[in-house]
Amino acid sequence: MAIDRRAVVERHDVVLTAPNPQAPLTVGNGDFACTVDVTGMQTFTEHQDPTHAQPGQLVTNTCTQSTWGWHEMPNPEGYTLADAMSPYATARGDVDYPDKFDLATMLGAEPEPEMLPGAWLHMNPHRLDLGRVGLLLRAGDEDTPETDPAVLTNCCQRLHLWSGTIQSTFWYAGVQVAVTTAAHPERSQVAFRIEAPLLASGRLEVAIAFPYASATFMKTSDWDAAERHTTTVVHHDADGARIRRMLDATTYTVALSWDHGTLGATEDPHRFRLSTDADHLDLVVTYSAGGEYAPGATVDAVLDAAARSWEEFWQSGAAVDFARCTDPRAGELERRVVLSQYLTAVNCAGRMPPQETGLMANSWAGKFHLEMHWWHAAHFVTWGRPELLRRSLDWYKSILPSAKGTARKQGYDGARWPKQVGPDGRESPGDIGPFLVWQQPHLLYFAELLCRDDPSGAVVTELAELVHETARFMASFVEQRDGRYHLLPPLIPAQEFYDRWTTEDPTFELAYWWWGLEIAQRWRERQGSQRDPTWTAVQALLAHPHQRDGVYTAIATDPYLRRDDHPALLGALGVVPATPLVDADLMRSTLVDVLADWNWDSAWGWDFPMVAMCATRLGDPNTAVNALLMDLPKNAYLANGHNAQMGNFLPVYLPGNGGLLAAVSLMLGGSDDTDRPAPGFPSGGTWDVDYEGFRRWP
Repeated sequence: MAIDRRAVVERHDVVLTAPNPQAPLTVGNGDFACTVDVTGMQTFTEHQDPTHAQPGQLVTNTCTQSTWGWHEMPNPEGYTLADAMSPYATARGDVDYPDKFDLATMLGAEPEPEMLPGAWLHMNPHRLDLGRVGLLLRAGDEDTPETDPAVLTNCCQRLHLWSGTIQSTFWYAGVQVAVTTAAHPERSQVAFRIEAPLLASGRLEVAIAFPYASATFMKTSDWDAAERHTTTVVHHDADGARIRRMLDATTYTVALSWDHGTLGATEDPHRFRLSTDADHLDLVVTYSAGGEYAPGATVDAVLDAAARSWEEFWQSGAAVDFARCTDPRAGELERRVVLSQYLTAVNCAGRMPPQETGLMANSWAGKFHLEMHWWHAAHFVTWGRPELLRRSLDWYKSILPSAKGTARKQGYDGARWPKQVGPDGRESPGDIGPFLVWQQPHLLYFAELLCRDDPSGAVVTELAELVHETARFMASFVEQRDGRYHLLPPLIPAQEFYDRWTTEDPTFELAYWWWGLEIAQRWRERQGSQRDPTWTAVQALLAHPHQRDGVYTAIATDPYLRRDDHPALLGALGVVPATPLVDADLMRSTLVDVLADWNWDSAWGWDFPMVAMCATRLGDPNTAVNALLMDLPKNAYLANGHNAQMGNFLPVYLPGNGGLLAAVSLMLGGSDDTDRPAPGFPSGGTWDVDYEGFRRWP
């Protein structure tokens, strides 16, 4: 029996009945998003600012962001990546790595002189907050606007997932206000429909405000730098206006379209008020990098386009219904699954890899972490929506010359993909990021997933160069010693707390290296070529993961295994399919050992799905379910679906959402090495799951 997809989705509409600064709601399309507070707009910006939060108060920013909106602070010293380099000894001689960066700088501390280049390069470019559109609520004509949502009563806000629309109602000064919010599925465009008698009386207006950029962690805006940017109305008539924004070398356009209203200036050159003498107001705001805009845009058109697009999304790909399950955790798991699909489609399905906080906040200056791209987006393919991953792979093509240049400068072949980057693909200096390597095989994994889902075979040609150059680097990165190929320093594994000077042969990376090269070999065969003999030699002689006392260790050098941060060694048979390097029985013992004695409070949101994937591939569905649903703070999902980590440091953490979807798709759809239906859920009993449309994992 087919799943009633609409019923499944709609029973998890987000409903908020009071202001909740930790759980704002977002509308968007993968390349653009607008996050709003309980009013359905960006009204109480200070109340939603994590930097103004009281001790212990959890707050998530409201902002407007895109994949195209970036900014750089002036660079009068002309800092380049070479200014942040230090030499590291390798078998190929000294190799320069950009390691000159102090973590405290990211949090606003003044860097030491030698760290100044790295500080600037680490924090630039950063993602722009394009602007805020909120309400001005005044108790009386002469009163100042409200700044605290506590003045609102009878709040009811619903995110209608099936249509991608937010309906917000509340009472203020004894009068009801209703706001409808939606984003266009293809444009950087958001629509608001405001219905309230207070509009006509002048006690409710729309506030439009533009901040300067911010390069500090989590802070998307600087409201105290009015002299550093310009906001100019370049066109204004009865139906709308166009505003040109200039922040240093960055320019973009904001087009406003309304049904009836008057735009007024304020004493602040970056703030405007939109008023009307009617009891309702339709407003469409279109942001663009090149000045293009949609003339005559209407709220109805945006609402219709959003509804069509989201219905198509929910009707496409895979679906799962836990309604017949009797395990008391099933309903919560279904809620997480539904909301994670929405959040990753809004934030992780754009033309560039997403940042860890998506389009909702600026973690690490808004840059994306390529080692996290797998956790954000691999699931799109196994959920039957491959196009949502495919969109971002052209960006890798755009930075391929830079990635090849990095490899060449370090004495390697092929292309070395960076870790923390903006749209230009330049590595960010740091004492961890430049030494990570587990992002290298991700492209090969993406390619394999897409190839398996492409009956035309076109993806083989489209991604051939990326596959080839990635594998060339991987084969040249290993070093031969004592008849084996090894992954040697300087190196930091996925479990990032190991010493970059001494760490050797991390377990997860070794398995991933072998399997990645195997994918590249299959790619050659698909193109009618022979397997590459150099790659074959590396595969045949690649070091096996280190083991001790009957279990695998994380690395092959002292301290061998730390029991905090990511239990990444489990990814060697979980994220990665079975390989000749990993013994299943030994990994089974390792899984038991990890579960028995790990500091789970130090783990991260994607670690729990990774454990579940390992258990699934080992044929242990009870452990898989229990791992996925561990009752721990970092494995909690807020009312809006956010997998928050570390309080206000990461109030949104999308690798957890994407990882959850990856694990569930493996647990239901299975993989090539199992014929058991739904191998990650116990058969019969309390987990009677209905599902359809999943693609098998390798």
